[in-house]
Amino acid sequence: MEISKTFEPKDLEKKWYQFWEENGYFKPRENTAQKPFTVLMPPPNVTGILHIGHVLNNTLQDVVVRYHRMKGEPTLWLPGVDHAGIATQNMVEKELAKQGITRQELGREKMVEKIWQWKNEKGNIIIDQLKLLGASCDWDRLRFTMDEMLSRAVKEVFVALYEEGLIYKGKYIINWCPRCVTALANDEVEHTDENGHLWYIHYPFAEGDGYVTVATTRPETMLGDVAVAVNPKDERYSSLIGKELILPLTDRKIPLITDEYVDRDFGTGCVKVTPAHDPNDFEIGIRHNLPQILVMDETGIMNANAEKEFQGLDRYACREKVLKMLTEQGLLEKTEIHSYSVGHCYRCDTVIEPYLSDQWFVKMAPLAEKAIEVVENGEIKFQPERWTKVYMHWMNNIRDWCISRQIWWGHRIPVYYCDHCSYMIVAKEIPEKCPKCGGTKFTQDSDVLDTWFSSWLWPFSTMGWPDETADLKRYLPSNVLITAPEIIYLWVARMIMSTLHFVDKIPFDTVLLHGTVRDEIGRKMSKSLGNSPDPIDLINTVGADALRFSMIFGTPKGADVIFSESILETGRNFANKMWNAYRFIMMNAENIEGLPAENELQLELADKWIISRLQEVIIAVRAHYENLRFNDAATEIFKFMWDEFCSWYIELSKDRLNPSSALSSRLTAKYILLYVMQTGMRLLHPIMPFITEEIWQGIKKIFPMEEEALIIATFPETDETLIDNDIDNNMRFVQESITAIRNLRKQINLAPNQEIDIVIRFAENSQQELFENYMAYFNRLAKVKTLSGGVNIAIPKAAIASVVRNIEIFLPLSGLVDIESEKNRLGKQIEKLTKELSGIKAKLANPNFLNNAKEEVVAKEKEKFIEVNTKLELLQNLLSEL
Repeated sequence: MEISKTFEPKDLEKKWYQFWEENGYFKPRENTAQKPFTVLMPPPNVTGILHIGHVLNNTLQDVVVRYHRMKGEPTLWLPGVDHAGIATQNMVEKELAKQGITRQELGREKMVEKIWQWKNEKGNIIIDQLKLLGASCDWDRLRFTMDEMLSRAVKEVFVALYEEGLIYKGKYIINWCPRCVTALANDEVEHTDENGHLWYIHYPFAEGDGYVTVATTRPETMLGDVAVAVNPKDERYSSLIGKELILPLTDRKIPLITDEYVDRDFGTGCVKVTPAHDPNDFEIGIRHNLPQILVMDETGIMNANAEKEFQGLDRYACREKVLKMLTEQGLLEKTEIHSYSVGHCYRCDTVIEPYLSDQWFVKMAPLAEKAIEVVENGEIKFQPERWTKVYMHWMNNIRDWCISRQIWWGHRIPVYYCDHCSYMIVAKEIPEKCPKCGGTKFTQDSDVLDTWFSSWLWPFSTMGWPDETADLKRYLPSNVLITAPEIIYLWVARMIMSTLHFVDKIPFDTVLLHGTVRDEIGRKMSKSLGNSPDPIDLINTVGADALRFSMIFGTPKGADVIFSESILETGRNFANKMWNAYRFIMMNAENIEGLPAENELQLELADKWIISRLQEVIIAVRAHYENLRFNDAATEIFKFMWDEFCSWYIELSKDRLNPSSALSSRLTAKYILLYVMQTGMRLLHPIMPFITEEIWQGIKKIFPMEEEALIIATFPETDETLIDNDIDNNMRFVQESITAIRNLRKQINLAPNQEIDIVIRFAENSQQELFENYMAYFNRLAKVKTLSGGVNIAIPKAAIASVVRNIEIFLPLSGLVDIESEKNRLGKQIEKLTKELSGIKAKLANPNFLNNAKEEVVAKEKEKFIEVNTKLELLQNLLSEL
């Protein structure tokens, strides 16, 4: 077989992905009664390209899918893409802006056509990239949230909820993005603590002298004030209740009222009430039957309800002018720096504006009841478990969901208004005639539904609901949902609610919430910070397997990931190690004709040990995969394949593979090498699918296996009868002793090929027998020419020693080094290190140095002291032994 010296992943990965896809291995086996295993892909945005967070999320999903597929379960990983209403429309609008065209000029119909055109041309980029990563989804089931099937489900749900009284329309304060010109749900607003200002403004009494002082962070909205409120228990203002005030910069009179909401300790205890521009003020206004004056338009520009001199100004320009005029009129008392939470649009980062408008809402509390119950009774489990409390807190305090968006791309709200009498009809399709007046012309509601409204139906809309499809019966509930904690409210909780309500099933039984990928200084990866590498560049550089392994290896369950390109070395080095081991095994195995049956094997200590250890590793790795502890699985496989199989077993097998060795020994070594290597590839396949398939297929040519591909090969089962603790103990004893001898060699700087004689004082005769039987191991790995000794022997003269368990290992120096010269050399080194240590001690004892030097300089000196002192003690011990 031609096996290249170096591992080149690019062509190999392309070859095997094409092979898997063409042979239909990503599809679940349908001709079985076995219970299926289903994973729903959190649909990436159609605007998306692969980023490092996608790499982590989709690799975790692929690992669990590939593992269950190898267990023989009919496994479905259902992929999809989200239409991402606001983001996609924004992207196309930016493209049009380059041509000097606005969406308003283009018109709704043409604009939607443009977006569909963009989607069809560029919307599957991330899908192609996921394939490069190795995602083994059933691509024939690829869903898009605006596919006809999913759109039908959206209409069905909207109408059903409306008829149940769970969807309603009303004028409410909502979060509004002036940039995207649309409403946002509470969970779509990202809050950051920012330093702003608190302005103290005088509101004069309408009659007589005096004023009250109001503190506000948004002076531009005072133009829509309809009252000033104080707490009814605030004695400072008890005599002023009911008085009228003059709203500064206007000639309007507003009342001074009381309301329990007011915090007596904030500012002056007086708050302005602006019902159309603040959610809390909106509630106060309802309680006191106050008017609602909207002073901005949908883009944040002051409208006709603002005073004439402010009309047409941007909200921030208006703020500056308001402050300037207040100062000129002596009504601005003072300004303070004030830190407070500011809401930003999750799409474009614009500061959101609380805004009064007509919107559609879903009543969430009735839907939350069952969704709380299934988590409380353990039907759905969150991992790590700490996220259960987060989920329960949100569900127990749930608020109605604003589902209407004032954009054009998305599912248009299935509500129609009669052109003749304005009667409103909620229906899945346009009505034939108005039930009130008989009219036949209708205008559909101009708003579209929140993108999450289609996504919350994902578990069942993707499977053909409302029809009773075969997929719906077979694959729902799904099993593990793997996603990020930041969408636990936006998506996870809502899917649980909708699936329980419409299908009367849980959508999944386990939710694995993984951490965030951060850079070396703890910042979240983002394009704006410039700290997020392009995964495709990484795949082109090190290969998908190396990237996948590095991400899994460095990601404890539920913890954040600290990513730097240096961690990719772990994956790349491991891939190279596996490739080199494979190449060595195949090159030698091909030269040994035949393959023994299991009962013909002539097993020695190392053979029995590696087989025993492999069984223990299978148990551990299975448990880690089952418990979604993928980094523990990666660590277990890494340590076994690198440290035990490659570093010990393969090294020990080299002498046995020589033509001069007995044929039975050669055949046994060949069999064990191939058996362990192919089993190791089965264990590793879910994490590193490409290289493992290549190696496994190569081994299959000389080590017959029934399966046609590793992707559908059986995951290893454990044979516990092969686990032998005594064998394991004996082998570890030999290994520890060989390691001790290697260290003795290093102490006197022996050349690697220099053979040595070793004397051992054993504690038991059985130990001596073990070492003598496997003298070849000591010769191979520690260049031991002779190994002598016994129980209670005298200590050899002029020797250095090491203790392993209850035996003493001596390396006689006669003939290896000139004892006197070595003593002199060591003495000079000790003298030099003693002086160096003395200087470091003096520096660390000097108060001037400790008080004036930089903290890192002092720390470096302390580290140096430990290092030099350790070297000195080792050399002194060595001299003492000489």
